[in-house]
Amino acid sequence: MYKNLNFIKDIFHNHFELSVAASSTSIVLIAIAMDRIFFLQACPLCILTRYVFVLLALSALTSMIIKNKVLCRLLIIVSSSLGLLVTSRQIYIQSMSLEDISQLSGCSMPFHTQVEYFGLIEAINKTLAGGPSCAEDGWRFLFNFAEWGFIFFVIYLVSTILKLRKS
Repeated sequence: MYKNLNFIKDIFHNHFELSVAASSTSIVLIAIAMDRIFFLQACPLCILTRYVFVLLALSALTSMIIKNKVLCRLLIIVSSSLGLLVTSRQIYIQSMSLEDISQLSGCSMPFHTQVEYFGLIEAINKTLAGGPSCAEDGWRFLFNFAEWGFIFFVIYLVSTILKLRKS
């Protein structure tokens, strides 16, 4: 047990940004693989969550390259916070009643199609408005995708704040 704790402490102290970049990239790759293996259709909010994980990975990689660790860790905090907002919105939509869900009209087409038709900002707004496809629970292993995303974003946020406080 102490060996595992020392391993985790070593990663936290010496390879923090690399572990954030690798884990967030792995999450996106696993989600894409699961879509193809299990023939799942990711809703626009799921796709937006993936983009936030990519932003998080890019923020962590930037932190590995740039010497200003405080600024780069703030980027990781901002990315994690955006992820919390997106996933909490999806969790909220998934907990709505059927009547309330039927009133939503934001996720009427795939995210990339919304970007083509409406532009990036309007596509994000429409996606965050939600829709029936975003309310589907989909695949579940203890938690669904949105809940797992929320948990990972909390871990990234808290660990980055702790890392920032130590430096």
